[in-house]
Amino acid sequence: MAAALQVLRHLARAPSAPLLLRGPLARLASSMALAERARQLFESTVGAVLPGPMLQRALSLDPDSGELKVRDRSFQLRQNLYLVGFGKAVLGMAAAAEELLGQHLVQGVISVPKGIRAAMERAGKQEMLLKPHSRIQVFEGAEDNLPDRDALRAALAIRQLAEGLTAGDLLLVLISGGGSALLPAPIPPVTLEEKQTLTKLLAARGATIQELNTIRKALSQLKGGGLAQAAYPAQVVSLILSDVVGDPVEVIASGPTAASIHSVQDCLHIVNRYGLRAALPRSVKTVLARADSDPHGPHTCGHVLNVILGSNALALAEAQQQAEALGYRAVVLSTAIQGDVKSVAQFYGLLARVAGARLALPGAGASVEDERLCELAADLQLPDLQLKEALEAVAGARGPVCLLAGGEPTVRLQGSGKGGRNQELALRVGVELGQWPLGTVGVLFLSGGTDGQDGPTEAAGAWVRPELTSQAAAEGLDVATFLAHNDSHTFFCRFQGGAHLLHTGLTGTNVMDAHFLFLHPQC
Repeated sequence: MAAALQVLRHLARAPSAPLLLRGPLARLASSMALAERARQLFESTVGAVLPGPMLQRALSLDPDSGELKVRDRSFQLRQNLYLVGFGKAVLGMAAAAEELLGQHLVQGVISVPKGIRAAMERAGKQEMLLKPHSRIQVFEGAEDNLPDRDALRAALAIRQLAEGLTAGDLLLVLISGGGSALLPAPIPPVTLEEKQTLTKLLAARGATIQELNTIRKALSQLKGGGLAQAAYPAQVVSLILSDVVGDPVEVIASGPTAASIHSVQDCLHIVNRYGLRAALPRSVKTVLARADSDPHGPHTCGHVLNVILGSNALALAEAQQQAEALGYRAVVLSTAIQGDVKSVAQFYGLLARVAGARLALPGAGASVEDERLCELAADLQLPDLQLKEALEAVAGARGPVCLLAGGEPTVRLQGSGKGGRNQELALRVGVELGQWPLGTVGVLFLSGGTDGQDGPTEAAGAWVRPELTSQAAAEGLDVATFLAHNDSHTFFCRFQGGAHLLHTGLTGTNVMDAHFLFLHPQC
């Protein structure tokens, strides 16, 4: 099956494809061509937020005077520059920073995902790697994006460097998505295992990334402004690649250089919401009680400059431009897609039907489906949703349409399968698309993580079409069973030889997920 699909992909790219293929084969080849276009668009999206170019745009160094400019601020370098970093994109960010700063950099420590250097070497991404005699020490840890002992050692090394700085020093902090797992430093007597258990329980019950970070910050020596406090009185400049909706610096990587705005009562409210108050270890209760009575109050960060380097919005702007260059009417729906993955899938499924009807019959009025779509959108509470504008654009389009969105939906774990939120979202959208006739409009949906790794898998995400459920059934695959076990990756590996999986390898960046909905008028 996989070999046949490869042949069809090759034929679909050929100018003579319409002459070579007829009937069902022609439709399959067309599907593969559209999938290939979707993959290329995703790669362009990721390319817009690679760490090196973004960091170089934010920093400039005068080699003669030693003056470092960060946006509109200037800092004098005189053997007083130090660097720390943590996150999935930080290896490439550090390589670009050291290339720019050269001998001005005294010392650095970074915490990056386990295996990332070997992966970058295999991929030939030399620009993402530090030079052989780098002044930056690299720790690898947080396998499968989970805090571990290796990441703890890295966090303690980062804390040690920060605590040794003086008033004349400058600390450059590189932060990206995945940074929270790579900077675990629980406040004693809380152990790493106790903190992990609590956050896993919360995640399994559907806690949002914001709620998880509130708990992490309350129990951490370095998060919630703790790193900035450790570096005081040195000046701190944080360069941040955002993987959080709205780009709040206090949430990204749990805000190590931003004062926490949350209280102990906020933490208890979250724990109560998910029914975990009774499960709190004694050590966690001790730390929360101590924080509640701390006369010094929360950390302050007046000596810190936080700069957002890149975001989901920047990535989608590039995707929109590239899609338009390919002949699509492209519209960015939202950069803040969040909420339960089931609800998000229902929204995309109904959006495909409503938008497809507008594309097929531009003069058609509002329908019951339009009203239901608005209700689903309201339930998701997306602050920047451009639904009305997108549907108006679809109605006015004279050709194919590409609706773009980004964010980070939440998966409620109910099984022990293997997958990630992008593959689960794609699979659920595939089911939704197959429930309604879409008439003369061809549809393809793609969901991918910009870091190239969706959950504990080697895939970035997946793409689907309305025929997914029926085609899977023909192969003896019951989609509902896979979804019941959160086993989306296993499904896509088996379905059509894995042809629907999106493979990019580790990209070296991370600005949440990208969702593409393609609508093609068909004769």
